[in-house]
Amino acid sequence: MFKHKEEKEKKEEMKDKKGILQSKWIFGIIAIVLIAIFCIAMTPVTLQNDTFYTIKIGEQITKTGIDMQDHFSWHEDLAYTYPHWLYDLITYYIYAGFGMTGIYVTTCILTVILGISIYIVNTKIAKNQLVSFILTAIVIYIIRGYIAARAQLLTFILFVWIIYCIEMFLKNKKIRYAVGLVLISTLIANLHAAVWPFIFVLFLPYIAEYLLALIAEVTIYRKINIKILNFRIKLLTKSGKHVDKKLALEEKLKDIITKNEKIKVKREEELKNPYKIRFTKNPNVKWLILVMIICAFTGLLTPLGDTPYTYLVKTMEGNTTQNINEHLPMTIIDETEALSAIVVILAILTFTKTKIKLSDLFMIGGLCFLMLASRRQITMFCLIGVLVVNKMICGLFEIYTKNGLERLTQMIAGKVGYIIMIVVMLALSYHFYEPKQNDEYIDESSYPVQACDYILENIDLGKARFYNEYNYGSYMIYRGIPVFIDSRADLYAPEFSGKKEDIFMDFINTSSIGEFYEDTFEKYDITHVITYKNSKMNMIIKETKDPNYKELYEDDYFTIYERLNA
Repeated sequence: MFKHKEEKEKKEEMKDKKGILQSKWIFGIIAIVLIAIFCIAMTPVTLQNDTFYTIKIGEQITKTGIDMQDHFSWHEDLAYTYPHWLYDLITYYIYAGFGMTGIYVTTCILTVILGISIYIVNTKIAKNQLVSFILTAIVIYIIRGYIAARAQLLTFILFVWIIYCIEMFLKNKKIRYAVGLVLISTLIANLHAAVWPFIFVLFLPYIAEYLLALIAEVTIYRKINIKILNFRIKLLTKSGKHVDKKLALEEKLKDIITKNEKIKVKREEELKNPYKIRFTKNPNVKWLILVMIICAFTGLLTPLGDTPYTYLVKTMEGNTTQNINEHLPMTIIDETEALSAIVVILAILTFTKTKIKLSDLFMIGGLCFLMLASRRQITMFCLIGVLVVNKMICGLFEIYTKNGLERLTQMIAGKVGYIIMIVVMLALSYHFYEPKQNDEYIDESSYPVQACDYILENIDLGKARFYNEYNYGSYMIYRGIPVFIDSRADLYAPEFSGKKEDIFMDFINTSSIGEFYEDTFEKYDITHVITYKNSKMNMIIKETKDPNYKELYEDDYFTIYERLNA
């Protein structure tokens, strides 16, 4: 009778587990499909300026290889570092095979992979599907302005998986996660060398927690004193003298060890339930440090020489980061999403009993600092910081509810819940996709499409030296027109170009009318000028009716002049 009852209970338990597992699979599949649709809806149709030079550089690599020289500016002998040569090459092959549509579809696919990666990694680490699903949608929404056909989209995906590999390696020290870290590091060094050093920033919070735990342990347990006492006792034992002194030292050592045992018991109890910050001395961190050292050598596994090691340093030494919008410090009052995220994190830590791992605190604090220092780092704050926020939210529910998240997830995991999920996500997806469904791949208000047609038909490019502006120089390169400057800012800075002239700052000063445009044009022997119709320079030339400039062409957005005294 009892045996029959036990068998029945086991069957019911197995049935419940099977039902829960099936429910998780269904939820996961629906979540992934909805995330994919949402990611496609958030992907812009119109291409960004960097995409144009990426295509041409990829094409150039197929012809001349990586020769570390620029081929698209009319400035002579500019050195170019090809910081994302592999991405450029891949993009060119996609463009050559499928045109602009191929690039757009590829961007959609990469955005979908990014969204699914965020969801899977969050689910694996934070152990909750519902919160991971909601946070993934929020992250994709916040970083929507950085979704473009650029190398950074690939590295976003790889950074998410770096965190996964680190977390899993620390958990079980399996070699496959170490190999994954080394492979990802090698890929990033070739796909986007500029961000390669950021890999090592992601290792630091875990190493810092381990080192602090090690220092605390040495201090608390007086391990140095114990080693010194053992050494002195060993010396006295060998000499056979000072027996009384030896006995006194042995007694002292015994007292310290006894005290340490009491401290250890007390400390273990405290660590089980700390006030706010949990930290442990994970022995696997020692091996993680070794993996990080190995990753440091993967920067050599590129055809770029020392570029992965020097690119960021040179960039920080120059003026480009102080004049490009996405590199400027964040004005937090203008970034509602970032401000909201910071407020939520501080509120959870301040007003609840939720605890946070020391490594997570270091991670979120470091990412917050980077985001405030450079607004483009909001992407890393979201992509990596979401894991910390996810853990905190799950911890919050564990403290204040009994299986609250599980119950809520099970409520959603039903026909009504699934219908609500699907309707809401499809409505949001349509809301974001609808305004851009008629967008073109190339925005003629931003890029001089018709003006370039005129140039190619009427101007001898072998003799012309165009002055153009930063934002559309890449499109001119795409059309085969040599440029004064384009969005490869590093190319035009003396730290990279090998020239004495700071072409980038000359452009900044001229475009802002901080320097008289004629002085710059004389310095560089400019023959033609293409400018936005509403630019300050064009307004001055028109208002003053400058006799040195003959208008050759004008449309709704751009004007072309010939400089008569060239």
